[in-house]
Order: sequence, then structure tokens, then C-alpha cells
Amino acid sequence: MTPISTLSEPYRAVRWWLISVAALIALMVLVGGATRLTESGLSIVEWKPVTGSVPPLSERQWTEAFEAYKKIPQYRELNAGMSLSEFKEIFWWEWSHRLLGRFIGVAYLLPFLFFLWRGGLSGELKRRLWLLFALGGLQGAVGWWMVASGLTERVEVSQYRLATHLVLALLIFAGIVWTVRRLKERPQIAVPARLRFTSVLLLVVTFVQIYFGALVAGLRAGRAYNTWPQIDGAFIPSADRLWFETPWWRNMFDNVLTVQFEHRMTAYVLFVLAAWHAFDAVRSRAAAGGALLLLGAVSLQAVLGILTLLNQVPIDLALAHQAVAIVVLTLAVMQTERLASRQSAQAQPRAVPLGQAG
Repeated sequence: MTPISTLSEPYRAVRWWLISVAALIALMVLVGGATRLTESGLSIVEWKPVTGSVPPLSERQWTEAFEAYKKIPQYRELNAGMSLSEFKEIFWWEWSHRLLGRFIGVAYLLPFLFFLWRGGLSGELKRRLWLLFALGGLQGAVGWWMVASGLTERVEVSQYRLATHLVLALLIFAGIVWTVRRLKERPQIAVPARLRFTSVLLLVVTFVQIYFGALVAGLRAGRAYNTWPQIDGAFIPSADRLWFETPWWRNMFDNVLTVQFEHRMTAYVLFVLAAWHAFDAVRSRAAAGGALLLLGAVSLQAVLGILTLLNQVPIDLALAHQAVAIVVLTLAVMQTERLASRQSAQAQPRAVPLGQAG
């Protein structure tokens, strides 16, 4: 049995490969955000995983693509009278988003197969990498499931499916970041159990906030109630405005006011948790640097969120807000993994190797 730390050269290559894939996923999330903000996501009404990678190359093909778009409700109700050149602008956003997804699949699978052929990957690592690949395949299907929701009766995609698509992408991203961290052995240092707990809680709340943010985007809720700190005339809106839909839980996903309110409140919770975790980390002298970086990123994200709201979601601020959300998630994953790999100050178990050579 060979500890993973002795396989430094093969695992160094694996780490750089995974870092590259994570960077591509982050880029794809931003391109997806731009696609949503420019209302481009429904411009391609078919799912052709292979042949769809080739865009229209002739005027006839462009006309056929445009005629297909004219058959869906979004064109009839929002874009009637759009010119072919205007259609091309939204088409290129969606096509670029899909092409990047295909490229990520190839950039993941081919090096993975090469590393499997070379051998030396631990059994645990191989299982984790196969799981990430399966999630990537599922993400492609979820993407089409999302687009299909806007092709018949709606003028935009379902906010439920949009949120699922985004969260799954960032779950894959987080899994890659975690795996990269696990491929580098670090010394065991005792930390308080409560510090590890708050790091996990921060990561969970970050994902919840990203989900709510996707609902905000799906409902265009950021273009309503553009005041801060008050919303709808108060810091906490009246209950009859927040919960008028039945059953009550639908308000959390469909009511524009409620969705924006829960996104704001979760942001406050996230900031307080990050501050509490940073204070505890500094006091405990354990992973203080990571905790302070996370607090800084959460603070910047809050400022960008407020500016995006007050300015009614300009594309540059909105994408900056989304980019920093990815930074917050990255730092939260790194901090959680950093503390998870260290021993608890209350109970220090026997150290276990990160993996074994298969």
C-alpha cells in the first residue's frame, strides 16, 4: 500500500488537470449568466449533442434556425419583429454556452482516460472522478430539461429548473475543488470542533444562497423592489404580501417579493456566520487566513449585490456579483476541507491516509 503523498508527480498532473476543468466550469457559469441576462437561452430550440456543435454556416441555415425560434412563445410575446441580425446576437450566446459545455466534457474525459490507462490513481480517487463525470453528464440533460421548459407555454425557462441547473454546476465545481485539495497532504493540527461545524454550515448556507440567487434571476426579481435596506417600504415586508399565494410554500419560489426577501435575509445570515467563523478562527489560531479571506469575499459579494439591485441589474455588475459568488463558494469549500483534514481538539482520531494506490 503506497500513501498518496508518495505519488507526487502523477498527482501533480491530476491536480493541474482538475484545476483547469474547474476554471472552465467557472467560465461556463459566467457565460450562462450572460446568456440569461441577455434573454438568449431559448434561441436554440433543439438539443443536438453532437451536430449542434456546428453553428449555421449558410444564409439558408440561419433562416431555418430563426424560423424555428419564431415558433416558441418567447418570440411571439417578447421579440416579435426581431431581425435576423438581432437573432444572431442571442444565438451566439446560447451556442457558446453549449459549445463550452461540450468542450468541458472532452477536457474532463480524455485526460481522465489517460490517467486511468497510466495507472496509479487510488481506488477512492477513481470512484470520485467517475462520480464527477456522471454528474457532468447529468448536467447536460438538466440543461436541456431547463431549456425545454420555455419552449411551449412560457416565455422564459422555469426558475426551478434554472436554479437546479446552476446548483448542479457549482456542486460539480465544488467537488473538483475539494478533490484538488485532498490530493495534497498537509500536517494535522488540532482545531475546535465548533470551528469545523461553522465551516460546514457556511458552505451549506452558501449553496442555499446561490439557489435563492438563481430563483431571483429566473423571476427577474432583481429588477423589482430596487431599494435597500428597505424592501417594499419596510425592512420586513407585511406577511400578507409575502405569503398571499397558496399553498404557502409556493411563495418561496414563485412570489417575486418573497424570493428577493429570502435572498436578502440569507445574505445577512451568511455575513454573520462568516464574521463569527473568522472571529473564532483568529481566536483559536486555526485556519485564520482562510476564514478572513472568506469573510472578505462575503463582504464584497454583499456590496456587489446591493449595487446590482440599486442599479436594476446592469449586466456588468450582475456578472461581477456572480463571479464573486464563485469565489465565495471556492473559499468556503477550501476552508471546510482545510478544517475537515485536521484533528478535532476534543477527540483526535488516528490519522488515515488520503488514499491508497490502486
